[in-house]
Amino acid sequence: MVFCLAVLLSLPLAHDRIRAEDRQATGAGAAPDATTTANDRVDLALTVYNSNLALVREVREVPLPAGEADLHFLDVAASVNPATVLLRSLTAPARLAVLEQNYEYALLEPQKLFQKYVGREITLVRLRQQDGTTRQEEIKATLLAYHNGPVWKIGNEIVTGLQADHYRFPELPADLYSRPTLVWKLENSGPARHRLEVSYLAGNLSWSADYVLAVERDERTAALEGWVTLSNNSGLSYSNARLRLVAGEVHRVLDVYSREPAEARVMMERAAAAPQFARETFSEYHLYTLARRVSLRNQETRQISLLTAPSVPVEKFFVVEGQSLYYRNPQQPGEPIRDAVQVRYRFRNDPASGLGNPLPAGVVRVYQADSDGSLQFLGEDRIRHTPRNEAVTLHVGNAFDVVCERKQTDYARISDRVAEMEFEITLRNQKERAIVVEVNEPIGGDWTILKSTHEARRTAAWAAQFQVPVERQGTTVLRYRVRTRW
Repeated sequence: MVFCLAVLLSLPLAHDRIRAEDRQATGAGAAPDATTTANDRVDLALTVYNSNLALVREVREVPLPAGEADLHFLDVAASVNPATVLLRSLTAPARLAVLEQNYEYALLEPQKLFQKYVGREITLVRLRQQDGTTRQEEIKATLLAYHNGPVWKIGNEIVTGLQADHYRFPELPADLYSRPTLVWKLENSGPARHRLEVSYLAGNLSWSADYVLAVERDERTAALEGWVTLSNNSGLSYSNARLRLVAGEVHRVLDVYSREPAEARVMMERAAAAPQFARETFSEYHLYTLARRVSLRNQETRQISLLTAPSVPVEKFFVVEGQSLYYRNPQQPGEPIRDAVQVRYRFRNDPASGLGNPLPAGVVRVYQADSDGSLQFLGEDRIRHTPRNEAVTLHVGNAFDVVCERKQTDYARISDRVAEMEFEITLRNQKERAIVVEVNEPIGGDWTILKSTHEARRTAAWAAQFQVPVERQGTTVLRYRVRTRW
């Protein structure tokens, strides 16, 4: 069976703005209806959170009849959480009462339309080619059932398997909507026009921070750019909206109503490079307000500049993270275990570095120019929300020219609860400059380092740290002996 969706959408009663008299004709209720769409909107504000959540607040000028009336509020996000909807009159708050509130999401689609028309008459339209022209044949039929396919009654006969090019329905059922719709039953004892404020929480609207750190050739300074990446899959486009972003972790009981976005082509737009957000502290969060209004289409991803710092002091360093189970090599007994030598960058989020504002959580992508000045990608890391005056550390990859091998050279049980162990860690540097490798060793129990070739620093109850210099194209061996008690 072939559906012609264009015909369904072109029906007189299937407009986005559903007229009140049409619904009354189908017996929707005795109360007069009022309908409002985005065309009535006078203000729109979005507050977007990190956690795939947004607060939508809009104001509309709406004519309302006196007494009891049903208000159909169209152009809301498909991912709206109905339990969070609030409506109030800014014109006369005490003169407008909300009696009932409904969220209608039985959306207009061919299968539901057929199901609603069981027992009713539908016009089947078949196209016939005759003498080089297309002739339209119309058949009036009553739909008796619609399960695996339609069952028709035409005249006195029951017909199945009848194909049509498209179908015509005389009217839109009262409980089908072309788009998600909020419906209120209101009691209006005030003026004929109200300025209504509606707010609700919606899912599938989110933002994240993305950063670009371009490291200079001397690896001592870098340029940092921050971008806000906005993603809208809420099922609604937002035009000329005031935008605020909340950085922080908002506790939520349950994300009770959200729909997965339909697969679609995602459009990426990058806005002007100048930072455009004003920041303020809000409760335990940080609030970023865009200085201008923005439009965000449904299924769109857009980037807006957050910060620019052209000369941030950075430190590059190398780190070896010891393994908690490195006492033996089960694959190759007696052979040393090779550890990765991590490459990290560190900078401080403070005014001296040209920064100092809280950095929202996000991904930092690190680049560096090659010999001809072209930027090359070094790696990326995710940072947490970083307050002012805190350090940011990025793990961008592992060193190619620095090798670390370790082995345990001794184990002695002193008593049932005391043992001594000795380790040897060999660092080989094939680079053309000397480096320092930070070696972090996890050690269990109540431990004491008895001897070491390099100074040990207790960084935690279960960890020791060594700073090991290695000359260019040289080798350094770190040895230490530890006594531990359980």
